Formats: sequence, C-alpha cells, structure tokens
Amino acid sequence: MTHSLTLGFLGAGKMASAIAKGFVRAQLLTPDQIVASDLAEPALTAFAAEVGARTAVQNLEVVKTAHVLILAVKPAQVAGVLAEIRSHFTPDHLLISIAAGVTLASLERALGEGARVVRVMPNTPALVGTSASAFAVGRAATAADAALTQKLLSAVGLVFQVKEPLLDGVTGLSGSGPAYVYQFIEALSDGGVAVGLPRDVATQLAAQTVLGAARMVLETGLHPGALKDQVTSPGGTTIQGILALEKGALRGTVMSAVVAATDRARQLGQG
Repeated sequence: MTHSLTLGFLGAGKMASAIAKGFVRAQLLTPDQIVASDLAEPALTAFAAEVGARTAVQNLEVVKTAHVLILAVKPAQVAGVLAEIRSHFTPDHLLISIAAGVTLASLERALGEGARVVRVMPNTPALVGTSASAFAVGRAATAADAALTQKLLSAVGLVFQVKEPLLDGVTGLSGSGPAYVYQFIEALSDGGVAVGLPRDVATQLAAQTVLGAARMVLETGLHPGALKDQVTSPGGTTIQGILALEKGALRGTVMSAVVAATDRARQLGQG
C-alpha cells in the first residue's frame, strides 16, 4: 500500500525530520518517496541531510507532487499555509496535521467542503521507532485514510485512534512527555553523580533504567503500582527513595505538568 505512495511534508522542522527518518528507518518508505517544503533554508538543508529526501521552497510544489500531506508547521503558521494550498487541494489529497491544538473543524474550514483531514499528535521518539501517538479523523476522511494513518504511525511506534476532544490531553501527556522524562533521566543521573558515579555511567544507567521500567509496563500489562511494589521491600532501600519522592510531590508535580501542557494546547487551538 505504501510502495507507490509519495508523502509530502509541509514544514521541515525537527518533528517532521523525526517522523520522516522514522518511516525510512522502518523501511515503510524510501527517501525518494518523501518530499518536504519550508521557507527556512536551514530547515530544508537539515531535512535533506538527515532524511535524504527531496526538498522545495514552495509548498505548492509539494502539493503537486504528493497526495498525502503531513502539515508540520507551527500552529500560528497553519492558516497561512492552508490558504496558500487551498485552491490546489483536491479530493484526491489527504492532509494529516501534526500542528498542536489546531482542530479538525478549523482545518476543514481552511481547505473547503469535503476536505479529507486527519489530526495527529505524535512525539519525537518516532525517530527511534518508539513514538507514542494518537489521531482523530475528520468528517470527510475515509476508513482507508484512517487505516493509512494507523499504518504510518504504527511503523514508528504505538498509536491509538481517539475522539478529537482527547487529543489535547494526548498532547499534554505523550506529546510533551519526552521532555518530562528527559528531565527525570537527568535528575537520576545527577543523583548518581552525587553519590560518586562517573557522569557517563550514571546517565547510561539512568536511561536504561527508564527504558527497562517502561518495557516492563508495556510487556507485562501490570499496573505501574504493582510493578513498583515488586521492587519495594519492607524496610529496604527503595521505600526510602520513594518516601523522598513523595515528600517532593513528584506525582502531583508530574500530573500538574500534563494538565498545564494540555491547557496550553487548548489555548493554541483557540488562537
């Protein structure tokens, strides 16, 4: 289904590069099947170097080349890009938007009656095939459009189809979540350094610990609390560490981060 597909990126920034490289790495697409446009020359240069794909300065060149388009510009740039391509957007085109907070209704209004659109919230670990994504389909999008979106995103990680109102929450959790986890890994590493471990060893131990714990959750299907209890012996070292985390309000702080990022995603959509 994808061997004859040409995929166009409207916007060639870091997220677009991560997704495109993920598709190539998964052997779902070849670099020759990908084209990207961006007004910023450095972004195009980096995209071409990292993905090996064709690039163009003009968005319309991408629209004429590819029938599946991934809208990967900042939310504030969406209206301008869609106004530019509207007259060239045909019933054969599918737009997959990764612009945070931009609603399906606004995408459909900008492109005109009957436009096939899908709204996606991915995250940057698509680059290494471990993205956590969710998507919602527009009114005119077909079952085949949903299946194609599912196939594309599944090639670079885990994906769920959800109702659109849930996508802002996905943005706050998994869209922004890698940044929270990087901070946690950095903090674990700092703790290791504080007790005498070399920085490189501490960072690798911290990252591998987070990776292993995440795989335990995904592969065992057990509740995180149950897995936590398996590590926590009465009167042992782990419970003392957990006590310190509870005193520092780790869980409440992380929950607040997700809520704050979700609220910001909603504000961007309203803007």
